[in-house]
Amino acid sequence: MGRTLATANQTILTEQSEFSEFRRALRKADQDSFDELFVFARKHVAAIMMAAHALPFETVLLAMLLEEHSENRRLRLEFEEIRRQMEIIQHG
Repeated sequence: MGRTLATANQTILTEQSEFSEFRRALRKADQDSFDELFVFARKHVAAIMMAAHALPFETVLLAMLLEEHSENRRLRLEFEEIRRQMEIIQHG
């Protein structure tokens, strides 16, 4: 018989449940942030499935980090655009 591999969604859910005690020890605001990180990971299930060589939690963390970095980059670009507009208004 062949080995059955977990789906990416199952992997994410398993990893999230493994950290339930950790989550419970967090403040409420941090619990919400913790939950949001796993929502971020779910946005990248296809990529997680393609990283079969890595440990499951490594791929979940990388997906979370990717989402955080993308949001940070978007905000940085938005900030730079606002800064440029403010300079135009001040000097122009």
